Amino acid sequence: QVRLVESGGGLVQPGGSLRVSCVISGLTLDYYAIAWFRQAPGKEREGVACIEFSDGGTYYGDSVKGRFTVSRDKAANTVHLQMDNLTPEDTAVYYCAADYVPLGFKITTPQAMDADSYDYWGQGTQVTVAS
Repeated sequence: QVRLVESGGGLVQPGGSLRVSCVISGLTLDYYAIAWFRQAPGKEREGVACIEFSDGGTYYGDSVKGRFTVSRDKAANTVHLQMDNLTPEDTAVYYCAADYVPLGFKITTPQAMDADSYDYWGQGTQVTVAS
């Protein structure tokens, strides 16, 4: 059974930092890219960051470049999203998702940020940036 379980969301002040994590089970992760998406009320789901679990290649959405960092812990089957210099516009439910990547295939940033590419999703964790 495939499971993606997010944790670490919460309330943080503008300018602050937060790290959310996603523990994945039921997948051979070297064949997957793991991404973070977010969705705010009344807005479309937005790609935030992605990491190829096999080689650690990373991809970022334009709105978070330079502020967010995605990483993985292979031993723990976990992907982290470190979020710094947060603003109220970062308030959303954050979801992690898994996309199968054939061996030898290299994804592009548009593919990495396309929610329709992803096969498995977590339940989400709320991040609220407010004073």
